Amino acid sequence: MLKGFRDFILRGNVVDLAVAVILGAAFNAIVGSLVSDVLNPLIAATIGKPDFSGVILHIGGGAIKVGNFFNAVVSFLIVAAVVYFAIVLPMNAVMSRIKKPAPAAPPATKACPECLSDIPIAAKRCAHCAQPVA
Repeated sequence: MLKGFRDFILRGNVVDLAVAVILGAAFNAIVGSLVSDVLNPLIAATIGKPDFSGVILHIGGGAIKVGNFFNAVVSFLIVAAVVYFAIVLPMNAVMSRIKKPAPAAPPATKACPECLSDIPIAAKRCAHCAQPVA
């Protein structure tokens, strides 16, 4: 019963779900603060605008808020990088230690010493040149 539970927890879908929940909820406040309190003042110091949310394209009677989209993209990239380096890479290292590679299968064929064609391991004669094979 516990082996089945362990296999369920270590299955890729559960880890992917955990990563998605963390992307969506846990780092949201931290990254939002990073973007609004650290990056936006840096932008204000270099560009002269308080942040990218002030970048708006006016087309006809509508306004396209390109800056808000850029702020969201920066937030997402920061969250994705943190989750990748803090969760995905360590989890892959743990999984590679748990899963040992399967032993290599023995070869099914061997080369005929006369004609160098592949023949089954158990063959006593070559099917191509009819020479006896030791």
